[in-house]
Amino acid sequence: MNTISLPTIDHVDNPQLKLKLQHILDNKTKPQGALGRLESLAIKIGMIQGTTTPKVDNPHIRVFAADHGLAKHGTSAFPSEVTAQMVLNFLNGGAAINVLARQHNIELKVVDAGVAANFADFGVDNHPQLMTQYKVRMGSRDALTEPAMSLEECVQALQAGMSIAKQLEGEVFIAGEMGIGNTSAASLLLSKLEGIPITECIGRGTGLDDVGLAHKLDVLSQVLDRHAQATRPLLALAAFGGLEIAMMAGAFIQAAHDRRVLLIDGFIASSALLVAERLAPGVIQFAIFAHHSVEPGHAKLLNALNAEPLLDFDMRLGEGSGAALAYPLLQSACAIMKEMASFEDAGIDNKNARK
Repeated sequence: MNTISLPTIDHVDNPQLKLKLQHILDNKTKPQGALGRLESLAIKIGMIQGTTTPKVDNPHIRVFAADHGLAKHGTSAFPSEVTAQMVLNFLNGGAAINVLARQHNIELKVVDAGVAANFADFGVDNHPQLMTQYKVRMGSRDALTEPAMSLEECVQALQAGMSIAKQLEGEVFIAGEMGIGNTSAASLLLSKLEGIPITECIGRGTGLDDVGLAHKLDVLSQVLDRHAQATRPLLALAAFGGLEIAMMAGAFIQAAHDRRVLLIDGFIASSALLVAERLAPGVIQFAIFAHHSVEPGHAKLLNALNAEPLLDFDMRLGEGSGAALAYPLLQSACAIMKEMASFEDAGIDNKNARK
């Protein structure tokens, strides 16, 4: 099975609705535009949901975890074993994303998309926050010598992501990730799909020094040469991998079909969104970009997607942490629409209406 049937993506363009949303904001008890980007954010959410009363209740985070065969070539500062160790940390509630999810009351689960470990060996395979039934394989293959995924595996991962997204109930979906070596996969996808030199797409990832960064560039350049013919989005995704990236892309496509707000985290999540948009044009209409990662390729990717992130906090952790941090801004935007008085409600003379 080398093909996939993708759901349709609605258009959110609705000039009349946009005018209504703007009118509501303009008549709140404030100077027009005084709340800046909070106002445009409220309009964005309203357009996604097709309503003048947007809400962002019951948010969900799914942290997709997988290993990368390419990592054995030293493209990351950490060994692949750390992926499984970090999954255990998530399950124990000790990671940054756990802290932020608890703080903001965001439901969190971890998806084993392709971790190179059997969680039954750790006694946590039945953990209520661990979703293991979607595991495609024990890590991707070595992209330096063969495609990271077969087309069948790539399609399986995309479909798994779609299935996971179908189970969501809330208005906001955050895709986090954990996978040693996944900045390499994201850089390769960006370079191939956008035609950007790989030198402008790579960064230090989990903390490579100058020698490690030069080695990473050399390895990734060879991988691009090896898969020069992988020009179509599905072929590129299979070639450069990221079982977790493929699963995230599938989840983004399905969540967009269901008209959920996609709160996009950093570099890896944005690369999954790029793939999703290439496979199902229109997905990006549902995306709100949480933050600007310091990973160099993210600036290029944001530019390619014409994206304006909400925050710039010099973060580069992943896990969905930047998106969780930005989530309260969405809450505030919706609260302004719902709870802030209009001039008429408050009995205040609206000077903006005078000519």
